[in-house]
Amino acid sequence: MTPPPSGPVCAGASQYASYASYPTFSSYVRARGPVLLRTARSLTANPCDAEDLLQTALAKTFVAWERIEDHRALDGYVRRALLNTRTSQWRKRKVDEFACEELPEPVGLPVPDPAERQVLHDAMWRAVMKLPERQRQMVVLRYYEDLSEAQTAEVLGVSVGTVKSAVSRALGKLREDPELTPVR
Repeated sequence: MTPPPSGPVCAGASQYASYASYPTFSSYVRARGPVLLRTARSLTANPCDAEDLLQTALAKTFVAWERIEDHRALDGYVRRALLNTRTSQWRKRKVDEFACEELPEPVGLPVPDPAERQVLHDAMWRAVMKLPERQRQMVVLRYYEDLSEAQTAEVLGVSVGTVKSAVSRALGKLREDPELTPVR
């Protein structure tokens, strides 16, 4: 972990002003960095992620440097910081992309028949028209006009909770509509 640049280049340099007061931290990072990086690499699949993970753990160690009583146990402290940080990252991760050899595009899917799409559209619209006026307004604004719950509430002059409950009841009625049952 190298100290940040000083002077006007770094706007947050004041937070690192005490960095120079921890020469033992600098020597610790220089001496133990490669070993700790191997530990970080064992926790991640990507070498760049391992470097980021180690950097975060060392930053946490730096912040707690004055509170660490036994500097002989620093490796254990940093390893625990590595594990805790990695666990937090894992819990927060959002898996929406997967690496694969080839594109997962389906081959030869039938193109939907425009006539069937129109039948579905007409059936859905008839079902929406059966809803009570207030629910119908909210469904149209939310799903046909693509407004958020807050925007819908503002347009209709009601609370967001009213929009949520009314839309929920309306969707329940649409799910039970017999005209839409064969389409599902």
